[in-house]
Amino acid sequence: MKLGGREATAYFKSPDAKRTGLLIYGSDGMRVALKRQDVIKALIGPKGDEEMRLVRMPAGDLRKDPAMLLDAVKAVSFFPGPRVAFVEDANDTAAPAILAALEDWAEGDAQIIVTAGQLKATSKIRKAFEAHRNAYAVGIYDDPPGRDEIEGMLKDAGLAQVSRDAMTDLTGLSRELGPGDFRQTIEKLALYKHGDASEVGSADVAACAPQSTEAALDDLLNVVAEAKMGEIHPIMTKLKAQGVQPVGLIIGATRHFKALYAAASDPAGASQGIARLRPPIFGPRRDRMLKQAQGWGAVKLEQALSYLIETDLQLRSAGQTAPQMALVERTLIRLAGLAGKR
Repeated sequence: MKLGGREATAYFKSPDAKRTGLLIYGSDGMRVALKRQDVIKALIGPKGDEEMRLVRMPAGDLRKDPAMLLDAVKAVSFFPGPRVAFVEDANDTAAPAILAALEDWAEGDAQIIVTAGQLKATSKIRKAFEAHRNAYAVGIYDDPPGRDEIEGMLKDAGLAQVSRDAMTDLTGLSRELGPGDFRQTIEKLALYKHGDASEVGSADVAACAPQSTEAALDDLLNVVAEAKMGEIHPIMTKLKAQGVQPVGLIIGATRHFKALYAAASDPAGASQGIARLRPPIFGPRRDRMLKQAQGWGAVKLEQALSYLIETDLQLRSAGQTAPQMALVERTLIRLAGLAGKR
């Protein structure tokens, strides 16, 4: 039988121990692995592996020993409780062994959990699970988790109170991160809020979200966007000592001002524009960039981008002889002066 959508999400959290088995397949190995971890843990509990109620086997081994899976399904554990025979990375070369185990399964046997990559509709394994009256097949696609799934992760992590803004941030983050990284972020957030009964806010999400590789440029870009001209040179000197290249500074500045322009020119307003930016911006940094976008306005931001593009072309010109870092600093001072104009 096929499972999809909310039915599949609910089944992963609360599987039926009396089912013959479950096939989980999909092109993203990490997403498949996370769902498999959830369902096996729900079936045998956190100590099931220690109590030898879980038998793992690569699908490739079934070609050499086709009886291996059926033996694991029929074996009796010394410890009481549900058992699982897990076949990893299956394809149709392992189909004979898997289909034989499905056919010979009886109540009280270990449940058969099979994971696989992307399977065609004609796959023997997929067809067997989909046609079986007591087994399920679930396709895992590359769609980001929905709100219900994110709320389930937060609940499992012990985060019951989450503000609306924080949930918006997490939803945006789930679309940018891989499933493993997103789950780690939730776990990190749970540790961050341990012992803190207040609701999760945007600042908490920002503190736990993976940092951008351009994070070191943030101070400089904020100084420029907020017309703090006198602070530009000291920060430029520090960045130069850290090995930051002039072209990298221009690229970072262009990205920052493009984001401000996208927000300032959004028909629904700068606040909605900031919320639509990808990758998403969180917490205090989002509030700061929103204020910058509102202060600059779309017209001045267009002019700022023209200055940055002009400087970028100068840096890449074969005939350019002026010191590159000085060119960049002059442009940033020019932008800061433009920001101060009313």
